[in-house]
Amino acid sequence: MHISVEGLPAVGKSEVLALLRLYYPDQVLVLPELVKEVAEREGLDLFRDRARLGAALWEALPGREEAIRAARAAGKLVLEESHLGVHAAYAAALGDERFLAQFREREGELPWPDRFIRLGASIPVSTARQRARGDPRYTVPADVLARMLSVLDHWHARRRSDLRVLDADRPPAAVVADLAAEAGLTYRTPSPGPVLPYLLLLGRPASGKSELIQFLRGLPPEERAQAYHLGALRIADDFPILWQLFREDDLWERVGRGRLHSRRAGENYAVAGDHVWPFLTLRLVEGLAQRPAGEGETVIVEFARGGPTAYRDALSLFSSEILEQAAILYLDVPFAESWRRNLARYDRARRDGILTHSVPREEMERTYAADDWPTLAPNPEGHLAIAGVRVPYVTVPNVPEPIAPADFARRFQPAFAALWGLHQAR
Repeated sequence: MHISVEGLPAVGKSEVLALLRLYYPDQVLVLPELVKEVAEREGLDLFRDRARLGAALWEALPGREEAIRAARAAGKLVLEESHLGVHAAYAAALGDERFLAQFREREGELPWPDRFIRLGASIPVSTARQRARGDPRYTVPADVLARMLSVLDHWHARRRSDLRVLDADRPPAAVVADLAAEAGLTYRTPSPGPVLPYLLLLGRPASGKSELIQFLRGLPPEERAQAYHLGALRIADDFPILWQLFREDDLWERVGRGRLHSRRAGENYAVAGDHVWPFLTLRLVEGLAQRPAGEGETVIVEFARGGPTAYRDALSLFSSEILEQAAILYLDVPFAESWRRNLARYDRARRDGILTHSVPREEMERTYAADDWPTLAPNPEGHLAIAGVRVPYVTVPNVPEPIAPADFARRFQPAFAALWGLHQAR
């Protein structure tokens, strides 16, 4: 496809396209604005050298068309800054009848883009950004911009162009994201080899799950893939879902309806009923269904459960499509050590954080004093039968607490190697 990105001066066309060229090098060919390219090469003034500029444009056009054809033949998306329809609109605004006559004569023969995307912003925004850019060669007065924009809108209406408008008067990250989405670009993380699509990371609260994730995130992608068989990481954690339920209960309490899912426990919260745990699991499963693991990606699904059938019940709610691609790593920490770490990590000012929240003592004793993992998975490693699927698992005793990266590597690299071998063997 060939897409032209148009817009008023200094709304961010060049800058946004430069980012897309950098982040999607194998998918796109980004072409700079032909008028600006020709003017700079020939040393021409956009306003005073109109005749020479028009002649140079027509001379340069076949080369531009050939570059577009070659890129499309190679399967690349062509993103071109502006187009001759914009230059013709400027010609009309500036009274350049010579170029307009030539344009009208050749317009029907020109290979036009499949789609036009306009980075839309008001004329005052454009003029303010032009002043900030500080380049008088490309400064266009507001009255000229108004006339040009009117002509350009009529031109698109006459042609019935496929024109999409994106608001460029927003934070730059939003503009870049929307343009990438509109162009159909998908970021691809190169993977040095096959990786686990899903890792179910289980264990008591404060058993070290989040700290392990933090360690894995800090590894170079090549080392993470080769030594741990994990790709680009995406985390699915049910604590943010649970915290949202707590805060919603605060609001229900304020409007006089009472708490639905939790009760207050000091300055924290405890779960009011066991119905919350399958709800959290189903929310995780729903999120995975909506956004499965992509190529070269590993989704780490982190959660803690407690009770006589806790993990058996939770794992049975996962789809067979997920289980067939998943492996389980259980971090084994005694209850006393889990409680000690739970207290040590607590930060009252950030008690909604993954690494800084705390479970109240009554919740720890009621829910997490014991779980069914030792009976569900009695061996250090093996396969679990879950809904007719053999799921590999490894249990890692996580005491003493690893601190330095070398501690994590010594403990967990052999575990991931064993997990990968079980994954391949099933």
